[in-house]
Amino acid sequence: MLFDTTQLALERAIGGAAQRHTALANNLANVNTPGYQRVDVDFHGTLAAAMAGGDPRAAVERTAFSAERDATAISRADGNGVDADAEAAKLAANALEQQAAVSVAHTRIQILRSAMGVQ
Repeated sequence: MLFDTTQLALERAIGGAAQRHTALANNLANVNTPGYQRVDVDFHGTLAAAMAGGDPRAAVERTAFSAERDATAISRADGNGVDADAEAAKLAANALEQQAAVSVAHTRIQILRSAMGVQ
């Protein structure tokens, strides 16, 4: 198998981070929308659960992420549950995580290419 479970998990993490980025950006875009409730994508927990199973590769292959309402968000008087500063910080941290996962995945592929003698 050319790509192992770790590489597959990295690819899923990159995709999950992209979905989370979209959710966080939507939260920021709706910071002044009365009644809007923030959403988030918990790709960390989903991947961790998949990796902990009896057949991690199959579980990771079937892994899907979705944006879900954050029930722990504290609503303002207008019913909006988005804190712009906290959301911006989460967006920046998520971008760094995605960038790190891309870098690790790229490095792993380069190592494989080098081992196969492909430039």
